[in-house]
Amino acid sequence: MTLLYIVLASLAGGLVSVLLAALVAWRIQPRLIPMFVSFAVGALLGVVFLDLLPHIFESAQYRHDAAMWILIGILAFFVLEKMVLWRHNHDHAGQAEAAVAGAHASQNHASQNHADHNHADHNHAGHGPAHAHSHSHSHGDSGDSGRSSSAWMIIIGDGFHNFTDGFAIAAAFTADVRLGIVTSIAIVAHELPQELGNFLVLIHSGFSKTRALFWNVVSSFATLAGAIIAYFALQTFDQYSVIFLCFAASSMIYVAIADLIPGLHKRTSTRESALQIALIGMGVLSIAAFHLVLAH
Repeated sequence: MTLLYIVLASLAGGLVSVLLAALVAWRIQPRLIPMFVSFAVGALLGVVFLDLLPHIFESAQYRHDAAMWILIGILAFFVLEKMVLWRHNHDHAGQAEAAVAGAHASQNHASQNHADHNHADHNHAGHGPAHAHSHSHSHGDSGDSGRSSSAWMIIIGDGFHNFTDGFAIAAAFTADVRLGIVTSIAIVAHELPQELGNFLVLIHSGFSKTRALFWNVVSSFATLAGAIIAYFALQTFDQYSVIFLCFAASSMIYVAIADLIPGLHKRTSTRESALQIALIGMGVLSIAAFHLVLAH
């Protein structure tokens, strides 16, 4: 039964998030994307500090060792990000907004493809049509190559990140079904803006809608793969289950603090800051509410 829960939660965390992101991608307004991110920050931190960490320190025989493994996990994710595996996936607010603009431009100029994107970008920057035209001819190939490389890096990085999400889901469900449910909710909450941003960036990089959706769906199955591998690993190394949970908590802390929050800091107006704080609070409260409901 635990494996069934893990499979269902992994599909929700990966595939369902991709499909929802694709459905809203062409209706979303750029200013709404940070709202999704703010809520995701609250949900992730809520799960970590209201559920995962209390469970870890209650279960751990040596709490000092548990704290050490959490620290090791955070540092490990920092190293992974330095290797450029995650950087393209977590700059949601800025990256996705730029992609929204590009996606709307591609809709308006669909018949002219990439050359018209260059033309529109240079006109917007204040260059004349003739300058934009010559620039696109002289640098079009390198621009296409750069965009294609960026798109594939996003797909690879997204797959790795989804694999880590599956790992967290399996570790949480193996420890406690209730813990697995709230962890899955937090993962879905942060997967939606991530997949939305990825989908729009792929479109802006020259992918068709169908191709972008296909590769996002493919990378989403890494969540299921990570969950199943972690589940069977935990059956073999059950004595290390607390360490698995420590790494799950580390991944969520790192994503929220190091990757999502810096994007929110780019918006400094009083109104937007107040809205971000409120939505982060709502994310935390939603996890607290599920915690209370499931406890009863």
